[in-house]
Formats: sequence, structure tokens, C-alpha cells
Amino acid sequence: MGYSNFRKLSQVTNRFGLQHELGDIFQKIKPVKPSRWLRESLDMAREMPLTNEKVKAEKLISPILTEVVHVYKTKLTLFSGEELTVDSSKDLAGACDFFFALHPPKVEMEAPIVSLAEAKDEDMEWGVAQCAAQMYAAQVFNEQHNRSVPIIFGCATTGVEWKFLKLENNTFTIDRQSFTTIPEILGAWHQVIQHYI
Repeated sequence: MGYSNFRKLSQVTNRFGLQHELGDIFQKIKPVKPSRWLRESLDMAREMPLTNEKVKAEKLISPILTEVVHVYKTKLTLFSGEELTVDSSKDLAGACDFFFALHPPKVEMEAPIVSLAEAKDEDMEWGVAQCAAQMYAAQVFNEQHNRSVPIIFGCATTGVEWKFLKLENNTFTIDRQSFTTIPEILGAWHQVIQHYI
């Protein structure tokens, strides 16, 4: 089962000797206007029955992340459904819904992984825990490949609500607010990516 075994954030922090806190990850979000393509894609998606995580990931989450990566396409690659296995004995293994790697588009993922997004149907607490485990695994993966980055970002989302996390100095910061409007969601992701670019 890997990452999905982590259903509460405390399971991640206790198992790996990490800390967590509530905080403000973003001082101020500059909203980003969605493209016509994104607006039309999301409008068409809402005409379909969005009944499970897979369809929400495909129809709601993927278009938003694709729009973000398009802006940084020479420096960033978006992967979907790829395996991130660093230690199966510690449940740090399995497929991740989405993650960004800081390199130009390539067929195979390379370090460093800088941010992840986890789709969860309704259970945000489980989504946050699973995303946190993946963020920690990304940190380990980057270290194993001598491409460490000081901060890794993550996001758990239902496709409507987006909750951001940050892992820095072995402490997870869980953002106090959640984002629900497309311009704010895009603005938050742009701020995350611009941290590395």
C-alpha cells in the first residue's frame, strides 16, 4: 500500500522524527488569470460525473497543473502516476498522483523533485498525510541523488479545495488557508515554482 498507509499527519511525523505546525506559507497570493483553454477544460469537466479520485485528478487537477508547467516548460517537468520508491520497508513507495521535477522535459524523472500534489476524493486529512509522506520521500530521493533542495512543497486537493504544505528543516508547515478559486490556486502554484526558478 505504501504512501496510502499514512492516514494521519502524526503517523508521518512520528515515524520519521519530523515536526509539524500551522502557518502561513504564502505572504500574499497574486491571482493568475486562467487561460481560455483551462476555463473551457474545467467547464467541460463539470458537465461530467466527477464521482471519484481518478476522474477528478484527470479532469480537474491535471489541467490546472498542466497550465502551470506550460509557463515553465523549459525548466520543469510534470509527472503523473509515476512510482517514487525510496524505502518500501518504511512505506515510502508507490505511485504519486502528480509531482514536479526541476529539469527540462525528459522521459524519465530525475532529481530534484520540488513539489507534489495528492488527489483525495473527500478526506483532506488523509490527503495531507499521504502528501506529507511523499514529500519526505522526495527529500530522501533528492538526497540519494545528491540533488537536495532546502524546501519541498506539496498540496492535497479534492479538486475543489487545495491545501498546501511545506517541508523545511524537518518541519512540515500546513498552510492555515485553503484555496478554492482558480486564480488563487494558479497564483499559489506559480509562487511555489518561482521559488526554484
